Amino acid sequence: MSETESLDSLPPTKPLELEKGLTLVPRVKLNFTIYPNPTTAAMTMSKPINEWKLKLALLDFFKSSLTVPITVPEDDLQIQRLGDLKKRKRDDPVAQGSLAIRDLGFLSKTRINSEEEEEKDVKVLEEKYLDWRKYLLEKMDGLDLNLEGVKYKLNVAVPASDDFEAMKKAWEDFYAFRNRGYSRGGKQEPDTIIMRGVPSRWFAEPLVSSKPSMLVTHSIFSRLGNIRDLNVSEDNDLGKEAEETMSVVSGLNCKIVVQFEKHSDFYNALKVLCGRSLQKQGARLKADYEVTWDKDIFFRNSRSNTQDRTSRMPEMAVGNYRSEAPRRQQQNTCFSPDDARRKRFKD
Repeated sequence: MSETESLDSLPPTKPLELEKGLTLVPRVKLNFTIYPNPTTAAMTMSKPINEWKLKLALLDFFKSSLTVPITVPEDDLQIQRLGDLKKRKRDDPVAQGSLAIRDLGFLSKTRINSEEEEEKDVKVLEEKYLDWRKYLLEKMDGLDLNLEGVKYKLNVAVPASDDFEAMKKAWEDFYAFRNRGYSRGGKQEPDTIIMRGVPSRWFAEPLVSSKPSMLVTHSIFSRLGNIRDLNVSEDNDLGKEAEETMSVVSGLNCKIVVQFEKHSDFYNALKVLCGRSLQKQGARLKADYEVTWDKDIFFRNSRSNTQDRTSRMPEMAVGNYRSEAPRRQQQNTCFSPDDARRKRFKD
């Protein structure tokens, strides 16, 4: 069994080692938004939310209110206050944040004795993983919090990058519409993933540059499947978006677009990337990237733009040649060799 073939049997609770000291580590992640409770909404208009006490309240909830008590490190529970207190309306959210649960050992089975048991175990772990995430979502969504007499309510959702089944349904619907009728290329399926929010230095040539390298990126993503095309660049757009929330510094992250040779490689790669973070050996940072499938056909559009530029170059060259030709003819008629000899004889 090859490395790429083994991806379809990778449990969602098991890490995956890549090249260059990088590892995909599993986690359950939820995003949440905090709204004022209508009964005490007037008090939130003059009193900002205490982020530290909110974090303590949520950490205590994970330890005492779940069927399996969970200890969440403070770094894995991010909370950020929203908006200007003077400009905020009564119903506007007061804060937003995210939760990452990385210790998923309680979902794993103890021993596997055969390949048949291993295959069954992967399916069981996938079901456990999804059931646990659903349970956590139900417990947290709509949760009431009371901080010093001020009440708040949580709205919780699974990040789009972690919802593989939702993305699968989206591309199936997308291509079902495009595949209607007759197509010369046969059935169309996605083959390209887009990843954003990973540190550029992790994909750079060590001691050479801090910018992402095509060669390094190719060696890393080859672990996920056979690559047909690849593009990596600094993700300035994500930096600009993140500057508004002060979560990421512009220019430090990169955007990676990978086109695989087969849809099956794309499928397995996207499934493995969903529900995991990227970690560098020796670094404390865990990058909670964004990953999705490419519906804009990035490489076809980029090749079309390149072909347009190259096709215009000969036309421009021909145009320049034609515009200069009459000038040369005029110069030749005015200064012919016979005229030059006649002038010398006259002198």
